[in-house]
Amino acid sequence: QVQLVESGGGLVQAGGSLRLSCVASGSTRTFSNMGWYRQAPGKQRELVATISSAGTTNYKDSVLGRFTISRDNGKNTVFLQMTSLKPEDTAVYYCWRRDFSIPQSFESWGQGTQVTVSS
Repeated sequence: QVQLVESGGGLVQAGGSLRLSCVASGSTRTFSNMGWYRQAPGKQRELVATISSAGTTNYKDSVLGRFTISRDNGKNTVFLQMTSLKPEDTAVYYCWRRDFSIPQSFESWGQGTQVTVSS
């Protein structure tokens, strides 16, 4: 099993910035994808950004140019730098990880951290 612990959420005014961090521990594998999802009240959980072990990134269109995902493989940590935050970015942000393993890959989720952007 892999445990994910997030930090860095909070309350910020529109236009402000926040940096989320997520540390993975436990039975981690060499190759993995990590990322962030979010869920706003009354809405489905949606992908925000992902990053592979090699550093390949993928972003939700609405955060392109505002959010940057990065990772430190040596520390099993993924970061999400969020800038120019908007009220519509308000949500619980969940850390996600997929470890590639034989015979089967497995996914893990963090508990979530609240991000609130006031207008």
